[in-house]
Amino acid sequence: MSDTPRGGPSPLRRTPRRIAIVGNAPELGDCGAAIDAADWVVRFNNAAGFGTRAGRRVTHLALVNHGGQMREWLDDPGFLDRPVVRAAETFLFPFPRKPPSPTPMSKDGRDWTDEAEALLRPLGRPITLLPATVHREAAALIHTPGSPPPPPSTGFLVSLHLLRRYGGMVEIDVHGFGFEGWEGHDWARERRWFEAMAAGGLLRLHPLANSLAA
Repeated sequence: MSDTPRGGPSPLRRTPRRIAIVGNAPELGDCGAAIDAADWVVRFNNAAGFGTRAGRRVTHLALVNHGGQMREWLDDPGFLDRPVVRAAETFLFPFPRKPPSPTPMSKDGRDWTDEAEALLRPLGRPITLLPATVHREAAALIHTPGSPPPPPSTGFLVSLHLLRRYGGMVEIDVHGFGFEGWEGHDWARERRWFEAMAAGGLLRLHPLANSLAA
């Protein structure tokens, strides 16, 4: 599967007027009303703040489909009962399927796409795997020549995909991106890309609450 959804018609096929992309930074602030007013509300993974300060709507939930985080969700018998999972209208998997490997992969690097699809299928919601071209472009954007390319973050991949599809046609608001977390991501380069897109008028990058108070 590439960009084709499974499980029914995907909201990605309807053009919104405004998209809110919501990160998981704890310093998000009280942006819930502004976030919920968007046509699409895109959230990520455990969706910190969902149901409280970060709003109560989610149209698209992006779930990392490679590595240890998905393994934890697969092992959690209550995962499908989480409020954000129940509320999501469609699921996005940001990483392309990995080709078959002659040697077993560690659980932290394994592709869990098939298992994740099987887990979510009873909910009857569309599941969309982002095109591999998005991952290749994202990797090129943050690659430093002479060093191994860092894996793009889920937020970067999904934002790049939405911007390439809808940038300049719809309003895109980015909330709750702190550009820190797992040390394997190149947060500085990702931040510079978002700032460049904001400077070009293609999205609005909302500052975190602690930035406003500084």
